[in-house]
Amino acid sequence: MKKTVLSVAAVAVLGFTGMTVWAGGGHGGDHHHGKDHGKGHDGGHHAIGMPGQPEKVDRTVHVEMDDNMRFSPSRIEARPGETLRIVVRNKGAQRHELVLGTREELKEHAEMMRRNPGMKHDDPGAVSAGPGEQGELVWKLPEGGAVEFACLMPGHFEAGMRGRIVVAGGD
Repeated sequence: MKKTVLSVAAVAVLGFTGMTVWAGGGHGGDHHHGKDHGKGHDGGHHAIGMPGQPEKVDRTVHVEMDDNMRFSPSRIEARPGETLRIVVRNKGAQRHELVLGTREELKEHAEMMRRNPGMKHDDPGAVSAGPGEQGELVWKLPEGGAVEFACLMPGHFEAGMRGRIVVAGGD
């Protein structure tokens, strides 16, 4: 069984560009989001931006997550190339996360998480927080378009826990 889970995780890493995933414990608080800039990223991330440098943050945005399966705000307006510090606060009683990606990446990864709930993220484009906790990530946005975000805890994406960052009219 353990070998099967590790094989599924290996396929996930190879098949899901832009998200480093591994099998192991649950979604614990011991994530390294935002600390290992560039890890697990390839050309696919340019469409949604790239990890930002904390010393070059243009603006801080606060996002609340709750057990109604919503982000507040769920829409963020941004300028081309802006570097955001996104601070998330979990106001719910369940663990939630904010993961950046394209709509298709997030949809595929949510399905993977539903099938393998023990997976963890180790990616600067994702942050997880338990009840009452907060976390942050720093992200340099692309020059235009939209960057989607979602909670990929099993069932949360399907319940509508999604949002977007609209960059200079990229709606």
